[in-house]
Amino acid sequence: MIRILGIDPGSRITGYGVVESSSQGLRYIASGCIRIQAVDFPQRLKQIFDGVSEIISLYKPQQMAIEQVFMHKNADSALKLGQARGAAICAGTHQDLPVFEYAARQVKQTLVGKGSAEKQQVQYMVKILLGIQGNMQIDASDALAISLCHARHLDIVGRMQKAAV
Repeated sequence: MIRILGIDPGSRITGYGVVESSSQGLRYIASGCIRIQAVDFPQRLKQIFDGVSEIISLYKPQQMAIEQVFMHKNADSALKLGQARGAAICAGTHQDLPVFEYAARQVKQTLVGKGSAEKQQVQYMVKILLGIQGNMQIDASDALAISLCHARHLDIVGRMQKAAV
């Protein structure tokens, strides 16, 4: 059994999702959002670091998975996202977690079967795979999707290792 923390980084809202993956399947542990209140950017990064650190202390994951930065239309937004991502990664490595990175297209492909899937499609599959009822913040479902993508990756690697023996 392995507990995975997924992070969907953002400079205003950082989503998190924790799942357990075992031979019996996947189990939902927790999800939510770190809502950044600070106005100045260095303080926002500190809040991300502190928030992710608190989540790690609370849920005790063994691995962390995070979305890679992609370049959209606004370079400034991509830079801020990269810095937010860095703060979250530092929180994980500060507590000795191995950190794995996945492109958004890879996460969507893994969960929906289509790399260009819409966020609502990803959220729907997250809820189905984890048996979650009711409403869910999109940032939280994105973070759970990242943790599920990593769980699937670990499953594939495990099967390949068994087949090679």
